[in-house]
Amino acid sequence: MAIVVIGAGVGFLGGMFGKGGSAIATPLLAAVGVPPLVAVASPLPATIPSTLVAYRRYRRLGLGDPEVVRTSIVVGIPATIAGAVATRWIGGELLITATEAVVAAIGVKLLLRPTSDEVVRDDVPHRRGRTIAVAAIVGLLAGLLANGGGFLLVPLYLAALKLPIKTSLSCSLAVASVLAVPGTIVHAALGHIDWGVTVVFAAASIPLSSYGARVALRMRADRLQRIFGAGLATLGLVLLAGSMT
Repeated sequence: MAIVVIGAGVGFLGGMFGKGGSAIATPLLAAVGVPPLVAVASPLPATIPSTLVAYRRYRRLGLGDPEVVRTSIVVGIPATIAGAVATRWIGGELLITATEAVVAAIGVKLLLRPTSDEVVRDDVPHRRGRTIAVAAIVGLLAGLLANGGGFLLVPLYLAALKLPIKTSLSCSLAVASVLAVPGTIVHAALGHIDWGVTVVFAAASIPLSSYGARVALRMRADRLQRIFGAGLATLGLVLLAGSMT
């Protein structure tokens, strides 16, 4: 039952905030007794259909940036594979703590410094180079932390590429759905995935992801960013504090 509740909540938040949600699911599953590496890897396969379902809502409205999506996927896939393979030498507990810390840090930044810009800027210097750097960093961490990278893609698209929030969400969903595939393959080969956990999690998360995207599309940009930041900061700090006690 706990996995069902976590899956439903993560599906809604993932659809609303442009990510698969495995970064949030990992510490929550660990908190209810799922073994660390299983908690890291098992939600990942479920994020593939859930992010695609949410992405369809954005695509219908013409939101997204094809160039950013293509570059992020081409660079992100090999980086994700490299990160996933590196988990052979990095323990599950460390990965969970890293997830919590990164989630909290990104949340604080977005809460304190939201933007209300809804226009895609074409005057960002070295835009392609920035996109490559973002994709490489996110891909590596996505592989290490067994997620699609969506929790990092949105804030980095906002900060580095100056994309509007809803364009960032759309691009993040598209890229995260693809980056989750190589990570899933590698972690499955390493025996880190409990498919029973995956199926239960997916059954609860997929229907809620579309609803979460619909809610996000109705919000103002600055309000959406503050809610995003507040939610990530609160969750990350609470879980981080719990893991240190």
